[in-house]
Amino acid sequence: MLALALAASLLAGCGSLPTIVPDMGMRSDKSIRIKGGSGVLTEEQAKAALDRLKQQNGNSTVLDRHLAVEGAVTGAPLVTGNKVTLLIDGPATYASMTQAIRAARSHINLETYIMEDDEVGRQFSAMLIEMQKKGVQVNLLYDSVGALNTPRAFFQPMIDAGINVLEFNPLNPALARKDWAVNQRDHRKLLVVDGKTAFVGGINISSVYSSGSFSRRKKKTQTDDDGGRIPWRDTQVRIDGPAALEFQKLFMQTWNRQHGPDLGEHNYFPKVAAAGGEIVRAIGSSPDDPYSVIYATFISAINHAESSVYLTNAYFVPDPQLREALKNAARRGVDVRLLLPSRSDSSLVLYASRSFYAELLGAGIRIYERQDALLHAKTAIIDGVWTTIGSTNLDWRSFVYNQEINAVILGTQFGAEAKSMFDRDLGASKEITLKAWEQRPISERMKEFGASIWARLL
Repeated sequence: MLALALAASLLAGCGSLPTIVPDMGMRSDKSIRIKGGSGVLTEEQAKAALDRLKQQNGNSTVLDRHLAVEGAVTGAPLVTGNKVTLLIDGPATYASMTQAIRAARSHINLETYIMEDDEVGRQFSAMLIEMQKKGVQVNLLYDSVGALNTPRAFFQPMIDAGINVLEFNPLNPALARKDWAVNQRDHRKLLVVDGKTAFVGGINISSVYSSGSFSRRKKKTQTDDDGGRIPWRDTQVRIDGPAALEFQKLFMQTWNRQHGPDLGEHNYFPKVAAAGGEIVRAIGSSPDDPYSVIYATFISAINHAESSVYLTNAYFVPDPQLREALKNAARRGVDVRLLLPSRSDSSLVLYASRSFYAELLGAGIRIYERQDALLHAKTAIIDGVWTTIGSTNLDWRSFVYNQEINAVILGTQFGAEAKSMFDRDLGASKEITLKAWEQRPISERMKEFGASIWARLL
């Protein structure tokens, strides 16, 4: 019965991607809104902040284009005064998250697609309960489909300890708090501590991100050629500073849309002092919005790229508009490179992704497949000055059906750090050439064709 309901919902929602508002990408007349720890900067302060950013980044023309276009598309402010830390895998992310959680004094807001009843999940549960008992208010938001294999009993000790636990769009229609939107999922991975520190990226609360683990599936695991489990390769970013408050707003919006319980009188929006020199923009998308802000941001950034577009993505099933943007960039001389998985926890998505290779390779786009890990990261670096890390895949599901969240970091300093990570991944990858791709077996072509039929539902 559930399967039929899901299928009906999928088919009902398989229309085209939301149209970007005409000329939105060209609305550069709108002033750029900049925030600091004490709120919106004055016109003079904002100009000084932008001047410093341009001085640090050499080619101010490129930066100007991205600043103007993205600000018009998202409506989200730039926030100055942040320290941004790149976290390249599960162990690094969990260690940093643990440190932040244990240092909490007021509240902890955790939003995750998956929270599993495994070693990592139990460690986080125990830690959150401990902090709740110390007087820190913990609020947990998890997705009903993402946690489908997690028993309800797993969450009960947290509820008993006083933690506010909210299930996003419950599969059980009797538990729905609004219209039963079974196909709309919360794919975000967000942690906000005391309104001062935020974590955003692709990493859920699951042991698959621990060293040596590979697949969430209990019955079917994938192994390398030697029979060992393959680690998951993912990316998270830690942001300390005023930008954490913008991510806090996105958490609160989702909590309120889901009619969650009252969160009490805690200081969720404190004054936050500057912690560093990075400029960050928080962007979120929801199926409830008129169009996908993150999708519009990606399209605009690619359309205005002048030198390079480096995308890393786990589930790459692009719609025609995104494919055209990538091909047009390559045709005008932009170095476009895609870093994609060589294996996946979803064979259907893997082959649907490969069904686009010939078209993209033919336009001059370079494609690489990561070999020694299951690639689950979702990052982009454009022109060396525009970097985004978040939960968003480049597929129909992320752009149409899911709640997603990304951080955009502006500037060459963090861009260079992200590019170094991208280069390390390329070193562990195999480049797919058009000549070699045209020689693949007919059996592989048939799998690609079959998977491509379902592209809009993936």
